[in-house]
Amino acid sequence: MVRRISRELIESNPPEGFMAATGEIASTAVAHLHHDRERRSESHKSADRPISTPGASSDDATVAAPVDSNNEPVLVKHTEPFENGYHFPPKYSAKESTKHGLLAFWKFFITPMGFFWTIYGLNIVAWGGMLFLLLLNAGPAMCAPTCDDIDSPRRVWIEWDSQILTALFCVTAFGLAPWRFRDLYYNLRYRCMGDQAALRRLAGIHRSWFRLKGSQDLPVDVGPDNIPEHVPRECLAVPENKTPDAPRTGMRAPATAVWKMDFVIWCMVLNTFAQCGLCGIMWGQNRYDRASWTTGFLVAIACIIAMVGGLVMFLEGKKVKSIEGVPCTERDLEKLAQDKEQGILHYNNLKAKKPKKTKVKDVEADAPKEKSSARVQQ
Repeated sequence: MVRRISRELIESNPPEGFMAATGEIASTAVAHLHHDRERRSESHKSADRPISTPGASSDDATVAAPVDSNNEPVLVKHTEPFENGYHFPPKYSAKESTKHGLLAFWKFFITPMGFFWTIYGLNIVAWGGMLFLLLLNAGPAMCAPTCDDIDSPRRVWIEWDSQILTALFCVTAFGLAPWRFRDLYYNLRYRCMGDQAALRRLAGIHRSWFRLKGSQDLPVDVGPDNIPEHVPRECLAVPENKTPDAPRTGMRAPATAVWKMDFVIWCMVLNTFAQCGLCGIMWGQNRYDRASWTTGFLVAIACIIAMVGGLVMFLEGKKVKSIEGVPCTERDLEKLAQDKEQGILHYNNLKAKKPKKTKVKDVEADAPKEKSSARVQQ
């Protein structure tokens, strides 16, 4: 029994926090809203241009294909599917995006963990907002005899509010501690003992954003369900069924710098340590003896390091998704097929937006300078 539980802990991923889950839902809705605004802006700019494909409406005038110096439609070039036929999910209107976001949130909310994290998040927002208003002296009636008097209702409520928030922060700092220190153990084994298997285990745990060195050269069909014998094992996760899925686009993301794994792990561990210090200050001292700056310092440090570590994971995960692709739902595939029949094109990238133009003129302008400098050296 003990061995089975320990093995499950070693191979499991930490529970997804409410910020990560709701962030995924919100980012989907916001991204679709942003795409819709860009589509409307693009349609206004190209209203006077000829439509390249018959049957497209004026609202979808982005199908008007400008041409480059080689008379090749630039828009069509960036909207064609990949060689294997994959296409990133299309963009939706504001109404559809809002509907999809609400449905995604409801599916998350009715799950046990979704309900828990929603209630948890609402408590953080409510008590955090109340503390913010108290610090701004938003309730003058609570300042008796003065706002800064230690026994005033304002100072008493600030103390109660801070104690509740400290307890709420313990849920993530201590609840996720077993997984955080497990990752630290593997990280130290790799850094101090050169254990490559430990790094491969971390790659399996963080498969959504971390890629091992050499994995970019693996065949595109290699995944957890298809691992040939001749594939180098140092490029695969441990256990091998945690190896990242085969890329949907047919292209693999480059290897991730290992220092980013170090950084993320230490950020999360330090967040737990900072919470330990905060609990010691808040629960080990009363409000008459406690220095006010210690509470603010530890809260700021705990929040900042956790946010920075989460930001690294988000950016690296976004980079991987932009190269290897994301899943397409049946609704996405139906919309792509219907819009294609109507001549409506969608940019084939993660953001579903027009790629930035390369500065060809700047490159051409630098060429004569390089030639002239070469002559001077001769």
